[in-house]
Amino acid sequence: MALIANRRSVMTLFSDPVCMHSHRARIVLAEKDITADVIHIDPNNKPEDLFALNPYNSVPTIVDRDLVLYDSRVIMEYFDERFPHPPLMPVDPVSRSKSRLALFHIEKDWCAPVEKILHGTVVQQEKARKVLTDSMVSSLEIFEAKPYFLSDDFSLVDCTLAPLMWRLPLLGIEIPKQSKAIHEYCERVFSRESFISSLTEEELEMRPVE
Repeated sequence: MALIANRRSVMTLFSDPVCMHSHRARIVLAEKDITADVIHIDPNNKPEDLFALNPYNSVPTIVDRDLVLYDSRVIMEYFDERFPHPPLMPVDPVSRSKSRLALFHIEKDWCAPVEKILHGTVVQQEKARKVLTDSMVSSLEIFEAKPYFLSDDFSLVDCTLAPLMWRLPLLGIEIPKQSKAIHEYCERVFSRESFISSLTEEELEMRPVE
């Protein structure tokens, strides 16, 4: 089948309007002011184009001319390398590796419990909420150290973390008021123009924009 997406002159992003992985890609698009055709799909009724492009039939998926990429981390790094300004990853290899390690920890320690909250049993959900809350609160010093996560500048780490933080109320997670630095981090990130413009109507309903 001749794929419509492959014939597009503009980069195409297949996105789920409520998926935090898709949200990551949309934040990077907005941060770098990248022109792209964002197609929001129904996860219960995915288009044939997507399945033909991506064997995992997952989102986010991007099509850029003859290039097809999936997995949010791969997509974000591609955006950052193809559109280098503003840079969202450190230039030097040591700092870059530390950022990648932070991304790994966020996926393993904070995103994994989210899947259990969304799809687990009641017992699994409650356990995952406690694990996620305790893990974030125990990381308070990291939030206190820099304006952004482990950095003085907004980065791909923040693009990964911000969609999760935005969804905390929806997930039944309440960060204690005493963890002031975490709340300040959220306010700082959520007030960025790129973050606000990345939100879908469905995401706007998850919590009010302050």
